[in-house]
Amino acid sequence: MNIDKVLKFFVPKDRSFYPLFEEGINNLVKAAELLKLMLSGNDYDEHEKYHHQIKEIELKGDIITDKAYDQLNKTFITPFDREDIHELVASIDDVIDSINGVSRTICLYKPKRLMPEAEQMAIMVYEAALQLQKMVHYLVDAAANKDEITAACQKVTEIERKADEYYYEAVADLFEKEKDSVELLKNNKIIETLERIIDQEEDVADVVRAILIKMA
Repeated sequence: MNIDKVLKFFVPKDRSFYPLFEEGINNLVKAAELLKLMLSGNDYDEHEKYHHQIKEIELKGDIITDKAYDQLNKTFITPFDREDIHELVASIDDVIDSINGVSRTICLYKPKRLMPEAEQMAIMVYEAALQLQKMVHYLVDAAANKDEITAACQKVTEIERKADEYYYEAVADLFEKEKDSVELLKNNKIIETLERIIDQEEDVADVVRAILIKMA
């Protein structure tokens, strides 16, 4: 029996990672959707409600991450490089942590009015999350789904570039129109964090790109 057949013999064990990847990315999408809903209004009570739900998702994400790390420690042959598995799991968790962080910031700062740009950036966070969900789902058979994964990665890059431009326009508009310095600082911090979340989503896409290149 040659080495290729031996490796194929172990492949079924490797698939234990994929449900964890799916669970983690689905958790991220839920957090992004709640953030989008949270930023669609200015009601403090609603903000608190959404933050508590996002916090629960963040805690669940920590559990999923721990499970993935435990599985990584127990598995001899992995579906792709161990470092890439670690990076994928960690980068997904980072996005969820940041979504939780910005939702907490909104509840603590209690801005009188959220900028319309904040809502639009939250929509971008959600749109990018849906693309990440696609690419992670397709990783189960990366070779067969190379085009779909590549397209999803490219869409995340497009969203990130759009968010960069939108962020700078929003900051310029904020400094021009907001006369209350405290409210200016609150809103600036919120949109800055939203822009960073989209950067982190592109980091997830970059990890998937690296995996795809190595598996080619």
